[in-house]
Amino acid sequence: MDTDVALLLHAKRDELDDQMATLELTPDDQGAISFGKRVGEGTSMAVDRLAQVAVHDGLQATRADVERALVKLDEGTYGTCDVCGRPIAEARLEALPWAVLCVEDQARR
Repeated sequence: MDTDVALLLHAKRDELDDQMATLELTPDDQGAISFGKRVGEGTSMAVDRLAQVAVHDGLQATRADVERALVKLDEGTYGTCDVCGRPIAEARLEALPWAVLCVEDQARR
């Protein structure tokens, strides 16, 4: 099972790296943005870029959890909550193999 989980976590990390690399590409039309009094293309592009930054931040947080889960797998502590030390529910680990917190502690995050 540990090998399957490790493979899954490595694949997730690669997927996240690919998604973040795509978001980090420089926009083609970066010099053409202008802002005026009305909502226009420049404002729309800025809002889109802010949304991309938020998505990137979320991907980074998930990647950190994947890395932590890999460390826990090596340490033999995979499946225990980083905060309270209790076991993480099996259903949670099946849904999110990179979960490092139980549901209760994740809700407080």
